[in-house]
Amino acid sequence: MLASEGYPEAPITGRPITGLEEAAAVPEVTIAHAATARDAQTGELIATGGRVLSVVARGTTFAEARSRAYEAIGKIRLEGSQYRTDIAARVTV
Repeated sequence: MLASEGYPEAPITGRPITGLEEAAAVPEVTIAHAATARDAQTGELIATGGRVLSVVARGTTFAEARSRAYEAIGKIRLEGSQYRTDIAARVTV
């Protein structure tokens, strides 16, 4: 989950989001929008809330799926954004 700067207390909104095409090009990656919209004046994709979007990936192993998800989210740019880096880190299957 990519979150806006200030989330959860006071997320900053209205900032542009870029890099989605590059992120979506990572194999087996899906991007789900949660708090995004097109700016009416510029047409840019912007953040409209705290939990902006999710990046989910598939792989033949948990490690491969995790690696793909983090590779993809690393390509998305949103000033001040944040995301957890510990998701699926302890999977032992």
